[in-house]
Amino acid sequence: MQALQLFGDRDLRLTEVEPPPAPGPGEVQIRIRAVGLNFIDVWGFRGMAFAKRKLPLTVGAEAAGEIVALGEGVAGLKVGDKVVPYGAMTCGRCRACVEGRDNLCEEVSGVMGFHLDGFSRELVNMPARLVVSVPPNVEAVQAACAGIAFGTVQHMLFDNAKLEPGESILVHAGGSGIGTAAIKMAKAIGCTVYTTVGDDKKGEKARELGADHVVNYREERFEGEVRRLTKRKGVDVVFEHVGAETWNGSLLCLKRGGRLVTCGSTSGVSTQMNLMQLFQQQYRIFGSFGCRIANMRESLDKMATGLTPVIDTVLPLADFAKGLERLESRQVFGKIIVTL
Repeated sequence: MQALQLFGDRDLRLTEVEPPPAPGPGEVQIRIRAVGLNFIDVWGFRGMAFAKRKLPLTVGAEAAGEIVALGEGVAGLKVGDKVVPYGAMTCGRCRACVEGRDNLCEEVSGVMGFHLDGFSRELVNMPARLVVSVPPNVEAVQAACAGIAFGTVQHMLFDNAKLEPGESILVHAGGSGIGTAAIKMAKAIGCTVYTTVGDDKKGEKARELGADHVVNYREERFEGEVRRLTKRKGVDVVFEHVGAETWNGSLLCLKRGGRLVTCGSTSGVSTQMNLMQLFQQQYRIFGSFGCRIANMRESLDKMATGLTPVIDTVLPLADFAKGLERLESRQVFGKIIVTL
């Protein structure tokens, strides 16, 4: 079967590999139909893996497909079901897994496509407990955004930041895959949305998604604009995933007692901050990584009711590297999907 594998830094090759064996007890075999691209793919592409990995490595951390075979003892799923696999190989036994806090697994083997062989291949075997059914009216290119993009946003906004209807939120990088999802999810519950973008064209698109206030960070200091627009009061929540370049400005955008939730550091992993500001303003800061399996179900339910992902580009598997280059260039609005 075909698989897209990383052989070294920025060395992706479409190769022929042996298909997996029949699924074992408790496993399902999935035919992958679509893979979503994310910055974790870019990090792996650049050779930024934070743990030892064995090359060649099949890439792809987020996907959707359908079940083609069942192992012994699998219940609640059948051949032909559309599904989304979870993006990490968790143990299923530790306290975090048992309590449904999958992304805090104490014995996780790694992230698919980053530490372990990922989803950019025709067939993959997965534990049935790590597979979520897709509603009938959700297409594969949409479902392929549930595992990371939508799931991450769902976890950030509602599990961690506890975003409430009618609150105000600043969404950084409103044209990104998770930025577009955050705008749509926040507007769906009646929040006032402020967002940052890198050019006016993206700004127009962000307004079309429902953003109430758009700041072009290349032309204006976003923290000054947000404080002006909120009459120096600040916002309830900041959705942060840019990192060092925006961190302290993000804190300045918060009202007293506001919440900042972060899942990324694409502009740098280290920064300095004013600790007196932190405790005097009583900020609450949440680190958020990935999502729980339940967040994937919640995301797919939202897609089924019309809150669908913004798709920038759909490419064939052979153009995966071109998709990563487009993602790196930041000339995207929404998600890049590759199809098999």
